[in-house]
Amino acid sequence: MELGLGGRVAIVTGGSRGIGRACVEALAAEGASVCAVGRDEDLLAEVGRTPGADVVGIAADLTTEQGCDRAVGRCLEAFERVDILVNCAGAAGAGNVLELSTADIDSALLLKFHGYLRMAQRVAPYMAAAGWGRIVNIAGAAGTSPTADNLPTSLANIAVHNLTRSLSDELAPFGVLVNLICPGLTLTDRARTLCGPLAKAQGREVDDVLAEAAAGVPAGRAANPDEVARVAAFLSSDACSYMHGSAIYLDGGARRATP
Repeated sequence: MELGLGGRVAIVTGGSRGIGRACVEALAAEGASVCAVGRDEDLLAEVGRTPGADVVGIAADLTTEQGCDRAVGRCLEAFERVDILVNCAGAAGAGNVLELSTADIDSALLLKFHGYLRMAQRVAPYMAAAGWGRIVNIAGAAGTSPTADNLPTSLANIAVHNLTRSLSDELAPFGVLVNLICPGLTLTDRARTLCGPLAKAQGREVDDVLAEAAAGVPAGRAANPDEVARVAAFLSSDACSYMHGSAIYLDGGARRATP
């Protein structure tokens, strides 16, 4: 399938590692010029050396207005346009609901929701003026699966669901498609970090705990970051032409709700 991404310019937040980095590589492989935004300059430099790709690393703290301004401004300086935004930055902490502070919730929302909103607000005028644009938000499937221990993550992710719908309603008349990907368990450093406390408590190896969790998914395994990235590339493309405000679950069948 020809995705038509040649000549397009994308910003990928959280682009230095995990799913975000996979999205950078997938978009670049399809011919897009990509600005990878993150906070680790060493990792960004590594991403910028992707063979055959037109990738620019931008160090910015997206929890601040200034950081969001810097990310978009640097992209415009480099490429004079922005056609695609993949919001992938941010990961919330965990903690038992009876022990959480409101500061824990605020911290979860600051990057995952406020950062997504601010970045969308900054790129939307350029997309609307061009009559074409794609915004792909990535928010874990925990948004619709709250537990006693994942409330910060769940709240941040469900907020992105609502943001996606609101942006879609506002921008659809201008030819800008806004959609959401909800990954389940994915083989990233973040997944290993989340499994760490349980592994320590049980005196087990992190890889064993992660493998056990993956085996419990109906698909029998966890996702690879590039599997999420391929869907993000489709949603960023001309091939995706009539999908507005939708949420795609990439969780190996783990979601229990229907539809």
